Amino acid sequence: MKLIFTLLAASLFASSAPAADGPMEVDRIVAVVNSEVITRSDLRLRVAQVTRQLSRQGTPLPPANVLERQVLERQIMERLQIQLANETSLRVDDITLDRALGRIADNNKLSMTDFRKALERDGISWERFREEVRNEILLTRVREREVEGRIVISDAEVNNFLANPENVVGQEEYNLAHILFRAPEGASPEQLARLRAKAEDVAARVARGEAFDKLAASYSDAPDALSGGNLGWRSAERLPGVFAEAVTSLKPGETTPILRSAAGFHIVKVMDRKGGSQSAAATQVQQTRARHILIKTSEVVSDGDARRRLTDLRERVVQGGANFAELAKQHSADISAAKGGDLGWIYPADTVPEFEQAMDALKPGEVSQPVQSPFGWHLILVEERRVQDISDDRKRAAARNALRERKGDEAYQDWLRQLRDRAYVEYRLEEQ
Repeated sequence: MKLIFTLLAASLFASSAPAADGPMEVDRIVAVVNSEVITRSDLRLRVAQVTRQLSRQGTPLPPANVLERQVLERQIMERLQIQLANETSLRVDDITLDRALGRIADNNKLSMTDFRKALERDGISWERFREEVRNEILLTRVREREVEGRIVISDAEVNNFLANPENVVGQEEYNLAHILFRAPEGASPEQLARLRAKAEDVAARVARGEAFDKLAASYSDAPDALSGGNLGWRSAERLPGVFAEAVTSLKPGETTPILRSAAGFHIVKVMDRKGGSQSAAATQVQQTRARHILIKTSEVVSDGDARRRLTDLRERVVQGGANFAELAKQHSADISAAKGGDLGWIYPADTVPEFEQAMDALKPGEVSQPVQSPFGWHLILVEERRVQDISDDRKRAAARNALRERKGDEAYQDWLRQLRDRAYVEYRLEEQ
């Protein structure tokens, strides 16, 4: 979610309003999506945002008509998911939205007031920006409910995963990019043949040295197409099976042959790789024993209020010798308050990144400065650390998470394909 908000803020924050000079053009419909429409002005605004984002990333821009069509297809897919969310009463309340906006402002090192003024100076409506962020959160929740929440991992799958020596902790990681040519559900042999021919043409252009990220932005049907198809760093056990088998023998800069999956055809490029193998049975990890005090923000308690309260509590502990556990019982809004804020022994990745980063920077006995997370503001005390073998239960939980992530991408692509195939979509871009 943090990455989504950062990218959204970057794309909208750098965009500017359309020029006001010249004759005013009557807005037109460029696509009909079930009972809703996408207008020419909607499309132009999004194309401008994407163009600036690709330019900042250094991604070569595809031809204008290709980029326009790609952006329109993304808007259609977003609209379909938001329609589904609305039909099933999935909502993002204003408190959640305001917290997300606060994190975006913090990432830009601005107060909420200054952030709003900066957006408005660039011609970006505050209400429009709020709705963009609300929709991003909504899209994430739709995926969690419709896809990730329905993935089932059996005990037999976990056993098989742990029995495979290739599925080890600390093994190599791959930074990948991909191009997806999505096949419609129940595609005929003729449709698949045409799709494969298209994939072969793009693969030939990759082999001739054309920029992979430009081709991804031009031709990929994946949601990450306009970021150059970048999947980021992943270990092999967290990759879709068809990807994992294909990339292990490749060097950075090399691409796979055309791969077939239930979603369609893929071309995958290894951008980089790092790390090495280590036996899962011998793996040890550092655990941290910590306490915390949580103050949640609300319409009554602002970020500034929460930060000041925790700063005062920290002074009472560090300078005045107050008992951290007793203060946690009195002031913390977390369920751990009854235990003096005791979180027990924490494994890596047990907590949200903001909390973990602050906790890892402390020595035993140290108390953090106020730390913000999606849950509110924290004061953290590290009591002690130890190095421990990963327990069998922990290994099984890690295996289950890896399998869930591996299945997640494939399930999401399949769900998007079904959602698109069921929808009524009428293109009117060519008419103009």
